[in-house]
Amino acid sequence: MKYSIITINYNNCDGLRKTIESVISQSFKDYEFIVIDGGSTDGSREIIDHYSNSINYWISEPDKGIYNAMNKGIRQAKGDYLNFLNSGDAFYDSDVLASVDKELGDYDIIIGKEFHQDPKTGESATTFLPTRLSMVTFVVSYLPHQSGFIKRTLFNDSLYDENLRIVGDWKFYMQQIICNERTVKLTDLVVSRREQGGISNANSTLNTEERLKVLHEILPPGVLKDYDSLAKLDKTSLYKLLNICDSNKSRKWLIYFIKLINRILI
Repeated sequence: MKYSIITINYNNCDGLRKTIESVISQSFKDYEFIVIDGGSTDGSREIIDHYSNSINYWISEPDKGIYNAMNKGIRQAKGDYLNFLNSGDAFYDSDVLASVDKELGDYDIIIGKEFHQDPKTGESATTFLPTRLSMVTFVVSYLPHQSGFIKRTLFNDSLYDENLRIVGDWKFYMQQIICNERTVKLTDLVVSRREQGGISNANSTLNTEERLKVLHEILPPGVLKDYDSLAKLDKTSLYKLLNICDSNKSRKWLIYFIKLINRILI
């Protein structure tokens, strides 16, 4: 089995239907589909029953949160790579898995872009991915889990942290990519359509608190302070700054202008 697509859901029957239809419409068929429902009471169970012939494994029972539900899915997964497409999210088109399969190689993780649209303004955008990954990436931003494909073996010794409510996938990516030096491919392929909102957007205070807690666990205070200073730049500017620093010629000009600005302002 090449892929395990894991969808978790709780009282989001309309979103669940959209997600299921985007999965079963894939032209690439070497996948299994796992649905973990948290004991919904809004008709989600009926949606699952309707599509049960296209779902390899499903369960509907109370859980202890998002990452508890995702871990339930991981324990059932048999695919080489796992993707977490939560209810309300959808694959960008019917050829996503076929396109991913052409780029996969033998990377531990492959991450594509996500598409999202503001229902109020109609404005749309796709994920801005860095040209390379570093600790800075995780201090100032995140990687879209809906658009990621992760080797099943990476979860053998480390599931998602169920003590976290919002940033468990962010922590997992950071530990695997930065601390464990897993191989990663960033691709321009648009993998998913993300549903607006979500728990992380609805509870930005908890999001910040959990991120800081994890960073304090991983980084010494002095290092964290340095990254906190870099985080004062907006994400796009910071990524461009890192690219400049990687180029000898550009870096010399950057140093020159920093010295010039320092003389003028201080």
